Amino acid sequence: MSAGSRLALPWRILVVATAAVLVWLFLGALLGRAYDRPTHAIGAVLTTAVVVPLVVVARRGLDRRPWAGLGLPSLRAGWRRLLFGLACWLVPAAAGFALCLGLGWVEISVRTSVGDVLRVAALLVVLVFLKEALPEELVFRGYLQHNLATRLPAWQAGVGQAVLFTVFGFLVGAARSVDRLALFFVFALLLGAFRAATGDIWAGIGLHVAFQTVAQLFGDVGAVFDVGGADVLGVVAMGAVPFSVSWLVLRHHYRDRLNWRALAPEPGASRG
Repeated sequence: MSAGSRLALPWRILVVATAAVLVWLFLGALLGRAYDRPTHAIGAVLTTAVVVPLVVVARRGLDRRPWAGLGLPSLRAGWRRLLFGLACWLVPAAAGFALCLGLGWVEISVRTSVGDVLRVAALLVVLVFLKEALPEELVFRGYLQHNLATRLPAWQAGVGQAVLFTVFGFLVGAARSVDRLALFFVFALLLGAFRAATGDIWAGIGLHVAFQTVAQLFGDVGAVFDVGGADVLGVVAMGAVPFSVSWLVLRHHYRDRLNWRALAPEPGASRG
């Protein structure tokens, strides 16, 4: 079927962005606000089980283009970029933690055994992957950013998806304060840069998993640490230091591939 028979790009963006908001709102209402680990696990599985088919249907039915354009090749093809994304956040974040602890800005004590901490951390990696990293990267950096990038320069597509991600965070209740809105926007810009530079979403998934897992582990979700100075830890060790260093590493590592004025090719079509 010809590209002319498809919905116009703005409508496709609106349909998928709206569907994502509705899915997260529905699952939030279904599972309730009270937190417990089994509910977290159910929510994670349901999120991926609903969102991945949603994006597949949108790509096939609305875009009428192959899966390849979404930037999610097999793990066998993308595992190095996944590890790259993990390392880009974890290594500078560890330095940020050391800085905050060394200067006395933050105090951290363990509530339980080291074994329990490791078990919770391993579980959170899986849950974050299923509930946040995979579905959110597939929708926003996979579907939405790619579609925008077929018509707009890469930098405009990156900003566009960051705005959509921030609005999404506000509408689903995850970003209702100024600081949370700023976090969503800056985080999405960084993830969009990884998407533009690497050509797929695996590095972004890795960075997303690292950030969310550590944030939840040292917060109320993990419930294994007592943290004094949590705000400073969040801003410095989980935000400013790893975000800045990740951007610098990305610019250096992919300096020959970053072209912020380029349009993204659309597989299966001469025109996206």
